[in-house]
Amino acid sequence: MNILIVDDEALARSRLRTLLSDCTDTQRITVAEAANAGEALAQLGPTGGRAFDLVLLDIHMPGQDGLSLAHALQALPQPPAVVFVTAHADHAVSAFELDAVDYLTKPVRRERLQQALAKVQRNARAPAPVAAPSVPEGETLLIQDRGRTERLPLAEVLYFKAEQKYVTVRTPTRSYIMDGSLSEIEAKFAPRFMRIHRNALVARRAVRALEKHYDPEEGEGWAVRLQGSTELLAVSRRQVAAVREELAR
Repeated sequence: MNILIVDDEALARSRLRTLLSDCTDTQRITVAEAANAGEALAQLGPTGGRAFDLVLLDIHMPGQDGLSLAHALQALPQPPAVVFVTAHADHAVSAFELDAVDYLTKPVRRERLQQALAKVQRNARAPAPVAAPSVPEGETLLIQDRGRTERLPLAEVLYFKAEQKYVTVRTPTRSYIMDGSLSEIEAKFAPRFMRIHRNALVARRAVRALEKHYDPEEGEGWAVRLQGSTELLAVSRRQVAAVREELAR
């Protein structure tokens, strides 16, 4: 895994480099550094740039900030995965609108960084997106996406997940952010989606497997795997039976 650290503070870059060397459950890592967006683009650009798998990106930097740089990276022929590493937690929505893999707040813990690296690796091994079936007219979501309103077919949605004050809407190809509550979504789309956790609804048609899963924060439990995604979603104990019943249909 080739990683580029982009941060204007040398001490922050050094700390991330040390943490990366301590991450054991990861492929062999090579690390490069950049102090600003210009240096980063010089290493990542289409002419003469290196092939990086991941950019660990600060947000607040002199000149072009991290959000703007992440947007520019999306235009590369083979854009790297982006994980934001910042002292400010108020840019999470903007970060995930740019399809960031993860959002880490400083000071970064080794365990949290290792989780982000594992997520990048899983995404790199993700299968080709599964084509969504056609849906009857009217079964769509209206998403406010970067200043425009977008109609998203409901059949493309794999899951809804509550994230603090907003809801993440995940499809096989990208994530969206929307306002609202899971309870409202569940009441409106109950035939298509089922509750698996207090913070998650999944598409019934996409449920592929239920498996044992160990979460560093919650301990041993259960998780569901969805068709079209490599991500595991935690299942609360009270919902395990309902997921098994859905799989048996």
